[in-house]
Amino acid sequence: MAMYQRRRNQNNLRYLIPIISTISTVLLLLLALLSFLAPPPPDNDQFSHHHDHIHSPLLDNNGVFGVNQKLEIEKQQQKQVFRVPIHGGSSSGQDIWSSSLSKFFYGCSNSSQKFAKAEVNTMSNRYLMIATSGGLNQQRTGITDAVVAARILNATLVVPKLDQKSFWKDSSNFTEIFDVDWFISFLSKDVKIIKQLPERRGKAMSFYTMRVPRKCTPSCYVKRVVPVLVKKKAVQLTKFDYRLANKLDTDLQKLRCRVNYHALRFTKPILNMGRQLVQRMRMRSKHFIALHLRFEPDMLAFSGCDYGGGEKEKKELGAIRKRWKTLHSHNPDKNRRQGKCPLTPEEVGLMLRALGFGSDVHIYVASGEVYGGEETLAPLKALFPNYHSKETITRKAELSPFMSFSSRMAALDFIVCDESDVFVTNNNGNMARMLAGRRRYFGHKRTIRPNAKKLYSIFLNRVNMTWEAFASKVRTHQKGFMGEPNEVRPGRGEFHENPSTCICENSEDKAKDDSSSQSHSKVSSIIGKENYSKDSGESAEDDEPDWTDMDYGENQDALQDKELSNITDYTLVKAEEQPELEDMLSD
Repeated sequence: MAMYQRRRNQNNLRYLIPIISTISTVLLLLLALLSFLAPPPPDNDQFSHHHDHIHSPLLDNNGVFGVNQKLEIEKQQQKQVFRVPIHGGSSSGQDIWSSSLSKFFYGCSNSSQKFAKAEVNTMSNRYLMIATSGGLNQQRTGITDAVVAARILNATLVVPKLDQKSFWKDSSNFTEIFDVDWFISFLSKDVKIIKQLPERRGKAMSFYTMRVPRKCTPSCYVKRVVPVLVKKKAVQLTKFDYRLANKLDTDLQKLRCRVNYHALRFTKPILNMGRQLVQRMRMRSKHFIALHLRFEPDMLAFSGCDYGGGEKEKKELGAIRKRWKTLHSHNPDKNRRQGKCPLTPEEVGLMLRALGFGSDVHIYVASGEVYGGEETLAPLKALFPNYHSKETITRKAELSPFMSFSSRMAALDFIVCDESDVFVTNNNGNMARMLAGRRRYFGHKRTIRPNAKKLYSIFLNRVNMTWEAFASKVRTHQKGFMGEPNEVRPGRGEFHENPSTCICENSEDKAKDDSSSQSHSKVSSIIGKENYSKDSGESAEDDEPDWTDMDYGENQDALQDKELSNITDYTLVKAEEQPELEDMLSD
């Protein structure tokens, strides 16, 4: 009987095994079919923007979550709240590509009738030579002010010498960067300009070298330089950058604009290559952004800020900082709170997305060597995949005539940034100032400056808020930093950055505009002049950095200039200088 029972059980198992196998196969096929037909994850239209990933929970020795593991998981779950959309999102109805008020303003730099012609103003046997300092845009400020200085001194200006010895090590002379014949002819009614000093008795005319203090006023030039000119006939002013007062009378300010925006024209090879770059960006998209990233190692080292790279970053940037004995110690947290730290590439990308620029936007990036390389750029490229530079949109052979000359390469970036629909500056160096002023003069093209002081706390706490809350705060704090007319009070900041004397308003056209435009104009004017923050009640002008303090390295010469201001015997300046801090960091 027992044997019979055993045989029966074996027969049952023989039939059950195929049945179980068949059922398992069917279930697996059903699961596979359901997985194939299931919809994609609900956030496939979003880019989850955080560096850390949630790992599998770790168990302690007792097989339960440890306290540290729980805290880490909670922290990671909080980060999932901050999810960056691919699209630009709401921009509060503002046109992100241009200003609706720009049509009411235009550049105006013609001289008044009382401004005497050059032949009347220029005295014989007075020749002014200028030795500029720094990179392309720092030298551009010197050239612009040199023309005005020659006018003040009633002197003939010799075409300025470009700096060939500083950090930039560019051997280019004036005629290789700028159209010298156009420069001379355009300004012929304002200042007499010659290409070189005249000869005396078959020999080159000798000249006397001296320097004037920073921000020297017209009376300062008359007091210090005229006596030397009368005696020596020819004077060369060295390290000529920001050596002229910011505030001058109207005709002299307008002369500055005529030089900067009309007389200084790049040579044909530079212009042609620059225009090709612009055309290639236009072929890719109707609108494009130009970003002056300015995130090079030297810049970061001098800023004294902390960029999240830990001990490795501190060691690398600290080694660079040791090059300058006079570089004072910095407080990274204090600098960032005061808005003196450039944004990281990731932060720039987040700011632009919050302002309404989607991932389909094309960005041209003007930058040198980025600290951290591709790893640093990766978050920005993830936000804006259409990432371009002059190197990526040209063939190597096209750039080869320019590659050995830093000023010519900078000139190409200058042209593209100037022609872009939106220019974004991540610092307040000379290129940023020059372009901001130029874009105001030629139609108030959209120019965005990060309000770094206010954005600091938002970036710091972004993992604890939703994207919508983050974007709303960014848009609020960027009011007054978007390149709108009347955004900066006339006379505030460097004249090259805010040439208010040369900006005129078409009141008649403005009055004829429809009522809605008038209403928007009134609101925008109030925002431009007062810009009260919804969160803090502070005005945007209170957020404005002190531009004279923001030009990295510029104040390193302050004590030396103070000493120079006490010189009364006009002796030759022989003081030794530190390496060109401001030359390498402010352009």
